[in-house]
Amino acid sequence: VYTIGYEGADLASFLAKLASASIKQVIDVRELPLSRKRGFSKSALAAALADSGIQYLHLRDLGDPKPGREAARRGDHPGFLRIYTRHLAGTAAQTALAEASRQATAVRSCLLCFERDHDGCHRSIVADAMTAATGIRVTHLRVDPPARPSSRGSDERATTHLW
Repeated sequence: VYTIGYEGADLASFLAKLASASIKQVIDVRELPLSRKRGFSKSALAAALADSGIQYLHLRDLGDPKPGREAARRGDHPGFLRIYTRHLAGTAAQTALAEASRQATAVRSCLLCFERDHDGCHRSIVADAMTAATGIRVTHLRVDPPARPSSRGSDERATTHLW
């Protein structure tokens, strides 16, 4: 199984990274598959993936519940781990975990969440649980942010962007 986050990526780079790894299915492990980032909300993402020949599966029960997301935003990593580990032990999450494992052993799959870096993201916990259950190997993909166009030669003044 592979994992990927789309933080800092554009849709084209994201799709190219999946294609380069020969991914056939994306398993979305966000509780709420919504994004302010164009192309990464559930319907738009599913359509873009389908256009690229990649299946989309949303397993909401593997998402990080709101208290876990809040702990992560506060920088409370131990709290996040405690909350998510407890959530993952629940019946609904275990059923979704079994489905993710079944899918990933049948189809070259990639777990999707937002964070660019898999460390500290709940998708790593999901992937580790899948490994423990099935022995499946995990590979973390990383999408580099799109290159910004160079302004060399077009303008001698320095430009500062705050984004």
